[in-house]
Amino acid sequence: MAILPIHERLAELWTIRSRRPLTDEEAADFEHCLAVNAAHCRRLAELYNFSLLASMTSDTEWQHAICRKIEQLDGPPRF
Repeated sequence: MAILPIHERLAELWTIRSRRPLTDEEAADFEHCLAVNAAHCRRLAELYNFSLLASMTSDTEWQHAICRKIEQLDGPPRF
């Protein structure tokens, strides 16, 4: 999976935070990035669980549809 822009920003803010306190704007941005990252991870986990269920029920068509959705999440998150 590719590194998303949200992850790059989180890394940038983490690095800044290790050198000095974040400004109020940076802190708000950091919290926003964490929220978007958590939502992205939850969505991927949900899709992986659906994919497992589709596999266990031998629903190949559904599993392929789920895999396409997982592949789409390789780009910027869509929230």
